[in-house]
Amino acid sequence: MSDNILITGMSGLIGSAVRRELEDSHKLSALNRSEVSGVSTTRASLDNYAEILPAFRDQETVIHLAAKISDSAGWQALLDINVIGTRNVFEAARECGVKRVVFTSSGATVSGWEKVEPYKALVEGRYDEVGDIPLIDESMATRPGNIYASTKVWGESIARHYANAYGLQVVCLRIGFANREDRPTNSRQFSVWNSQRDVVSAIQLAMTVDLPEKYDVFFILSNNLRGYRNLAHARSLLGFVPQDSAEFFR
Repeated sequence: MSDNILITGMSGLIGSAVRRELEDSHKLSALNRSEVSGVSTTRASLDNYAEILPAFRDQETVIHLAAKISDSAGWQALLDINVIGTRNVFEAARECGVKRVVFTSSGATVSGWEKVEPYKALVEGRYDEVGDIPLIDESMATRPGNIYASTKVWGESIARHYANAYGLQVVCLRIGFANREDRPTNSRQFSVWNSQRDVVSAIQLAMTVDLPEKYDVFFILSNNLRGYRNLAHARSLLGFVPQDSAEFFR
């Protein structure tokens, strides 16, 4: 067994995929609303700091996946889990001496670009109107497309604070759209789709990569021909090489 790893939201789509990949080589535990069979589980809501704190003791790495992923959850749930809960995760990691947090942010932090051309034409599948497009990279200002995406921008901000103020190692992954079908199902997803395999690969790299700074953020996507988010930073510093592509499903 390798280092102790706590996964928040292990019962979710990506949490389950990460568990399958890591459970034979690492000592895993879960912070989850429901019991995760076969794994030591702390059952608690992220907005309750006292209840989640014990889960972080003796952990070396935290993979923070748990989130409300849509505006349809309502503002109160987004506030409780994505804002207060994310702050609580970083504070508990700091208090318990965790070395590194891998935070799954979202490509939705820049999805507001999809409301303007040529990105609008791209995600609508009007490819003959697109031409060359400037790729969006991590140095550019965020442009969240909704409240959910805005909570992820805040999550990246609180992550940077904990890295700067306390020396916590933080890797933020702006993952694309992953689904249970593990394939794109509409025109937009041909630009923003992420296979489960590629997401898990990025998380594995983020767990151990030696970065020049305590904090960094990366776009993570499958190798989509119609993608508009630049993967150069992830390829260069993370060593991320996506294995899948939305084009496989044309």
